[in-house]
Amino acid sequence: MADKKSKEVGQIVGNTIKKLREKQGLSQEELAERASIHRTFMSHVECATRNITIYNLVKIAKALRVHPSDLLKEL
Repeated sequence: MADKKSKEVGQIVGNTIKKLREKQGLSQEELAERASIHRTFMSHVECATRNITIYNLVKIAKALRVHPSDLLKEL
């Protein structure tokens, strides 16, 4: 049960990041570079195949120029 819920949360956060990234006209690679994270990790976050730490969530939010809570609004 916890794994299913965790996956759902990851999908929501990943989808939110992807929507914001695309709205800004950024590629995954460009966003990853801005956030100082590896481009494949960015892909995994958007696809919800990797869990994201609060630290990386904040880095991605800063790279998108949004508040970290904006990435969690759909939860």
